[in-house]
Amino acid sequence: MSKYISFLKKALSGEEVDYTKVSIRNAVLLLAIPMMLEMAMESVFALVDLYFVGHLKESGFAIQTVGLTESVLTIMYSIAIGMSMAATAMVARRIGEKNPEQASRSAAQVLLVSCAVTVVLSIFGVVFAEEILILMGSKPEAAAYGKDFTRIMMGSSLIIMLLFLINGIFRGAGNAAIAMKSLWIANIANIILCPILIRGFGPIPAMGLTGAAIATTIGRSTGVLYQLYHLFIADSQVRIRTEYFKPDFKLIRSVIKIATPGIFQFVIASCSWIILAQLVATTGGENASAGYQTALRLMMFFMLPAWGLSNAASTLVGQNMGANEMLRAEQSVMKTVKYNVIFMLAVSLIFFILGDVLVSFFTQEEMIKTFARNALHIMSVGFIFYGIGMVMINAFNGAGDTWTPTWVNFFGFWLFQIPLAYILSKYLDMGPKGVFISIPVAETLITIIAFILFKKGKWKTIKV
Repeated sequence: MSKYISFLKKALSGEEVDYTKVSIRNAVLLLAIPMMLEMAMESVFALVDLYFVGHLKESGFAIQTVGLTESVLTIMYSIAIGMSMAATAMVARRIGEKNPEQASRSAAQVLLVSCAVTVVLSIFGVVFAEEILILMGSKPEAAAYGKDFTRIMMGSSLIIMLLFLINGIFRGAGNAAIAMKSLWIANIANIILCPILIRGFGPIPAMGLTGAAIATTIGRSTGVLYQLYHLFIADSQVRIRTEYFKPDFKLIRSVIKIATPGIFQFVIASCSWIILAQLVATTGGENASAGYQTALRLMMFFMLPAWGLSNAASTLVGQNMGANEMLRAEQSVMKTVKYNVIFMLAVSLIFFILGDVLVSFFTQEEMIKTFARNALHIMSVGFIFYGIGMVMINAFNGAGDTWTPTWVNFFGFWLFQIPLAYILSKYLDMGPKGVFISIPVAETLITIIAFILFKKGKWKTIKV
């Protein structure tokens, strides 16, 4: 037991480890433990908001607004994840080559490009918040109720970008503990502020749904300040100096080359989720939409730790390729697959056994609960395949081969999942249930294709 406790402390401490030299099992677990906790903390944001707004007087409008806003924000998350993929791939490759200064320069250039893009999108979201909600399928009265929440969340896009991006830099360097701790700090602030700002406390008036947005923004900002301290001041492998922000167009081209397909990769997936959310709202109404969003938030709470575990493959592939250890890179991926399958199997069992209890925690509306339970039970059928697919995608991205998963997503989501959902929900008159069924079917197909392409090994030839 003392050996396991010592290993856990090492994983959470953030001490520097040469992941190209330690055993593959230890390398995967040392990275996976803090990465899983980091992603679990990211999912807590949505669940905390959902819990408190679900108990507001206008809970149907509130839950729908939170869910639809999160669906739109997934586009921003996609850009942030795409840029963080470029950061992880470039930093990991340079660290594997034992060149921390160039890793730091690469990180600075990614930050430069990302901030410029995000500011433009943030302004657009603030100006057209109400119109965005209506476009997503919200009724005019619901959109009017939730526009301030959406405006604040969209306006804080730069904070969201930095939170994802800087954590991608630290993951590439193999310091997943800093990434994890930044999310802990952000969530603690959010959990404290949410009930105060939503319900009111002493001289602070009750702000309702708007308070949830303010609490989340302040929480994330706190986490970003912690990241910036470690990126610019603390002694770590990746430490950015102000002169590194001078535009280096060769590096910027490399960033864009990796990040652009990475952004498309997740925009494709995000747009698919948005279309599915719109299909549920139009075929099932407000209760179906709220139930689906509740199920998605619960699903993401368990899926994000699995994504965190799969992130270990990204770092290990990048660093081992930098050290010219191709066999070790592939073995690291397969070891990560094994652990992720075990985790997702456990999650599937939890959803089948405790689905009703989990849904009841967030809403007492019987119609919403019914749709949420149905969505959970159907979507969880494909969880094991989700787990394998995540690792495959992160392995490609860690190697800098962001085009392969982009094309896989394009085929799996746009050419298969969306048409299938449309046919099942509208032509076969299955309504929201048809949308729910399309999700595990499409994810299973994507996983099979990604696994076949990974075994072919083209990713081993990618230069970063």
